[in-house]
Amino acid sequence: MMESYVSLLSKTPLFTGIAEREVEPFLQHMGARRRHFGKGGFVFYAGDDINTIGIVLSGQVHIVQEDYWGNRNILTAMQAGQFFGEAFATLPEEKAIVDVIAVEDTDILFIHVASVIKATDEFSLPGRKLVHNLLCLLAQKNLLLTKKIRYISQRSTRHKLMAYLSDEARQHGKATFTIEFNRQQLADYLSVDRSAMSAELSRMQKDGLIFYHKDTFTLFQ
Repeated sequence: MMESYVSLLSKTPLFTGIAEREVEPFLQHMGARRRHFGKGGFVFYAGDDINTIGIVLSGQVHIVQEDYWGNRNILTAMQAGQFFGEAFATLPEEKAIVDVIAVEDTDILFIHVASVIKATDEFSLPGRKLVHNLLCLLAQKNLLLTKKIRYISQRSTRHKLMAYLSDEARQHGKATFTIEFNRQQLADYLSVDRSAMSAELSRMQKDGLIFYHKDTFTLFQ
């Protein structure tokens, strides 16, 4: 079942230090299962009880918050090799406060947290490495959430865009780069109105701060 994904998983940060040959028997031992979700399908809903960690094998999911009136805020996007749901899975008394939605056809591997904890003892070396990697990745996710808080706490749409685009340029190491969101998704991520954001992008281009075409941006000093 997992043969086609073992190479991908062995290269992800979650499986760092675990030999490729150990990945499949390790997952089988933990009872990992794969599920397919079509575009627009909900992986889970806010209010659900979550006891598994999800690893994206192919496709992409968005972690979103939606209020009573349907206003949507994208917290983050998860690509192949990235995982989600760990915060809720490790706190079984807490219900999910976000929706997870497949934005294209997506395959996800689910691992029960209880199996991970059990594997720490029964599969001593791979299990301990997995838990260590999980803790490191949780710390990295906290940094990503700190970034998002910085974006949405900016006073204006322009300042939100500048903070986000500046970080993207630094991450890519160059002034021209491609972002992972379309216009609506970027507006949802920055918690701004799409029309207002598009108008601000046009003004920023006229002011000589940026040039953009679709999801490709160039920043000017």
